[in-house]
Amino acid sequence: MPEGPELHLASCYINTVCAGLIFSGKVEKSEVSKNPEVLFESDAYLISATSRGKEIKLTLTPLKEEKNLLPGRGRDREGLSQNGLQQPMDLVFRFGMSGSFKLASGAELPKHAHLRFYTKESPHRALCFVDIRRFGRWEVHGTWQLDRGPCVMLEYEKFRSGCCLGGGSSP
Repeated sequence: MPEGPELHLASCYINTVCAGLIFSGKVEKSEVSKNPEVLFESDAYLISATSRGKEIKLTLTPLKEEKNLLPGRGRDREGLSQNGLQQPMDLVFRFGMSGSFKLASGAELPKHAHLRFYTKESPHRALCFVDIRRFGRWEVHGTWQLDRGPCVMLEYEKFRSGCCLGGGSSP
């Protein structure tokens, strides 16, 4: 089961592989997933990640304000401001026993990719939430659990940088 350090590394992986990538279109959920639909669609958006304990928060940030297609295109108002513009969205992931993220070719998606974010480039690539055992879950517009403490890996990095700069004693 992925623990804090593995989730921290997963957030670092997401930030590294998504740096400079522009994503586009609708977030796609697999047919077999029991997790909620992610009603987010944008012509151009960025993805970033942060971790905290056993959770990862993905933030989807539109690059520009755009008119979203409401009536007639199957869109509803979730995630839209009063003037119909797509708002940034946070998705909180809990990996379960086998969850992970992978950047893959759009033509060769992993078998158990239950949530997919497609790049704007051609040929498309997809950032996929892959979960073979299906214990992982995500929460749309999610927030950290109330008792969730800070990421121990980030706190350790802050501590170490303070030690190396003469701000404390070395462990």
